[in-house]
Amino acid sequence: MNTPADNRRVVSGMRPTGRLHLGHYHGVLKNWIRLQHEYDCFFFVADWHALTTHYEDPSAVPEHVWELVIDWLAAGINPNAATVFIQSRVMEHAELHLLLSMITPLGWLERVPTYKDQQEKLKERDLSTYGFLGYPLLQSADILIYKAGWVPVGEDQVPHIELTREIARRFNHLYGREPDFEAKADAAIAKMGKKAGKLYRELRRRYQEQGDDEALATARALLEEQQNLSLGDRERLFGYLEGMGRIILPEPQPLLTEAAKVPGLDGQKMSKSYGNTIALREDPESISRKIRTMPTDPARVRRSDPGNPEKCPVWAFHQLYSDDKTREWVWEGCTTAGIGCLDCKQPVIEAVLAELAPIQERARELEANPAVVRTIVQEGCERAREVARETMDEVRGAMSLVYR
Repeated sequence: MNTPADNRRVVSGMRPTGRLHLGHYHGVLKNWIRLQHEYDCFFFVADWHALTTHYEDPSAVPEHVWELVIDWLAAGINPNAATVFIQSRVMEHAELHLLLSMITPLGWLERVPTYKDQQEKLKERDLSTYGFLGYPLLQSADILIYKAGWVPVGEDQVPHIELTREIARRFNHLYGREPDFEAKADAAIAKMGKKAGKLYRELRRRYQEQGDDEALATARALLEEQQNLSLGDRERLFGYLEGMGRIILPEPQPLLTEAAKVPGLDGQKMSKSYGNTIALREDPESISRKIRTMPTDPARVRRSDPGNPEKCPVWAFHQLYSDDKTREWVWEGCTTAGIGCLDCKQPVIEAVLAELAPIQERARELEANPAVVRTIVQEGCERAREVARETMDEVRGAMSLVYR
């Protein structure tokens, strides 16, 4: 691992496919809202990624982009705590994607698990395009352009992060060797002072000669403590420590998030393709009607028939929304036919509406002030571009693409 321990930057994105629903809120957004107060977060609308599967008719993308941003802000993403921007407004993503494509073996992309899986699921679309094959590489560029230390993902997305790590490793191996790398490393060690410099050399020797992982960890910690080193010198010494060149693109780590099991109205996973969603900005009357008409345990034909909550989609909502006392009441009432299905559904309706009320109020304010939303995105794009440009300056220099 060659990611500095103090790298507190997080990058994550979402494709604009329309308004968000409860599955997005519990599965992704609540985690982002927590992370924005703990890390330096960059959250982007992945509009280029939307084209990988919807290139034939992109006419809905602009509207979906703004809908997505409004949902984020209404749910609690704070532009003063996180950088919110649109992927295609930061052209450096595309440039880094292009340059990384020069060094990425085709087999690495073909073995990404979701490549064949998505082709199977989306058979009605022609996905025999480079854009679809190369979207994991664009994802890698999205992450590496900001030198992110962490990427919040579920278990199924870990292979994408591993691909990003392999690409960063290959890039650093190919281009991290400056012509005078050893001399620059020696000069950087001298800046650490006699005692710290001597310790660094000893720890480096122990790691490279004996494979001592403890020495590696201690040396990394030692580098983090050094106040006299520039960022370039620090990255140089991280690479020198591991027998590589300067680390230009740090390897990100997956920040595993527990997937919130958000049920759809029919008991399947909540998804627009299943038509079983509750949108964050859905009308309260529509939400109440949807929950009231949810299917229940098929064994409860009559009000007097006892049921089994575990065979009822509504029980999954109670798992997410109700406290222990309410769940006990539901279990007891259902299994003894002491309550009817509409009785059981009422606490869920109240809990969902209570959760969404402040989100919907903020969304109405944002909808009424589109200029505010656009200003937030513009400022976020400017900040993202500043960081991305710095990375690309280094990348171009490393690849000898700077002409004087």
